[in-house]
Amino acid sequence: MLRCAPDARTAVIMPICNEDVTRVFAGLRATYESLGRTGHLANFDFIVLSDSGNPDLRTAEVDAWMEVCRAVGGFGRIFYRWRRHRVKRKTGNVADFCRRWGSKYRYMVVLDADSVMSGDCLATLVRLMEANPGAGIIQSAPLAVGRETLYARVQQFATRVYGPLFTAGLHYWQLGESHYWGHNAIIRVKPFMEHCALAPLPGRGPLSGEILSHDFVEAALMRRAGWGVWIAYDLPGSYEELPPNLLDEVKRDRRWCQGNLMNFRLWLKQGFHVVHRAVFLTGIMAYLSAPLWFLFLLLSTAMLARHALVPPEYFTQPYQLFPTWPEWHPEKALALFSATATLLFLPKVASVLLLVRQARQYGGLPRLVLSMLIEVVLSALLAPTRMLFHTKFVIAAYSGWGISWKSPPREDAETTWGEALRRHGSHTLLGLAWGALVYWLNPSYVLWLLPIVGSLALSIPLSVMLSRVSFGRARARQGCS
Repeated sequence: MLRCAPDARTAVIMPICNEDVTRVFAGLRATYESLGRTGHLANFDFIVLSDSGNPDLRTAEVDAWMEVCRAVGGFGRIFYRWRRHRVKRKTGNVADFCRRWGSKYRYMVVLDADSVMSGDCLATLVRLMEANPGAGIIQSAPLAVGRETLYARVQQFATRVYGPLFTAGLHYWQLGESHYWGHNAIIRVKPFMEHCALAPLPGRGPLSGEILSHDFVEAALMRRAGWGVWIAYDLPGSYEELPPNLLDEVKRDRRWCQGNLMNFRLWLKQGFHVVHRAVFLTGIMAYLSAPLWFLFLLLSTAMLARHALVPPEYFTQPYQLFPTWPEWHPEKALALFSATATLLFLPKVASVLLLVRQARQYGGLPRLVLSMLIEVVLSALLAPTRMLFHTKFVIAAYSGWGISWKSPPREDAETTWGEALRRHGSHTLLGLAWGALVYWLNPSYVLWLLPIVGSLALSIPLSVMLSRVSFGRARARQGCS
């Protein structure tokens, strides 16, 4: 067994703020005990960095920390720190740790409150850093685990099946200019402290002030300073949890949208590598694509209304000899549809084909294919609802609407019918009205728009049913991943 260098001291830090205390320390204990079984524990310290504002919650955190330390003999190796002056959220918490104790460590591994990493994964990350002295950040590829709602199980299936091919592709194209996702990654502390401090964006308005999507910016700053940012795409043992339902996912997306749009101001900043400029741009377009798609659908409906309600003019010029006939190019529409379908579905089909030999792990090949089809159908049904949420978030970001910053749920929270009605009621009305309008204009066009308006009309029951734990467990009992 290759051992870590004795002087390669590594801090495993977990910034938390008003989290589920039991979940946080259970995950930390699992990671600690797994590392202990590798024989490399002496090179690591574990530090919980709390920003919790509730005094009762802080007391529970201290009690849980003491209990874990007694259970695993972790006194002197597992530490707890509560930050009195809470500024700049997670980035400020990490920066405060670096200022106070960063000089004691060569590396730090950043965990989220829902992160779990195996001891072998942690030790391997340190060895990769030691073997690559030019690496500043090595990002692992975490798998989503731990949820039982139907929505979460579908997302977990996607990360297990499509994720490896996706991250391998990122590694192939980006190499040393890769992503950093803010957690489950190892960082070389000294260059991080020297080059990755984040100043607020100057000016006034919604896209100024504290940088929210700090991870992309920190990776770009690390690369600008000459250090590589890599993805360990084939390294197992890295895990995280996803939101349990659609509404909790879009609450998280609200913050991500604001952060990615703010990064547009850094897109042409001097010194950034072209790949990281592309990362900024793709992060921006992940949300700007929603209002653009919505606008495309509205313009298409307006064109239909124009053709249906306004008589066509075949002679538009004085003394025109021959009529101007309306033109229709079905080959162009088919080419656009084919290109879009290829981009959306080919990576998923390719991922399943790569797993044919391991299909038994997913209940056999028929169930693996069935799980893929379920994921494709549900993704298509939820896409119009996500489009409307993201459109609203983009408008809110540019309008200066405030956002709240709360820790996401760490349990299988189910969506109630009342909450679904409040959040999706306007989506349902829009879908019904839109469909009725198109049917009135031209009934034959309703079939083309049905995937959009039908999904919106069904958004309330879809959101509720997908959040049910019972449906997720039923899917598991059927042998589907």
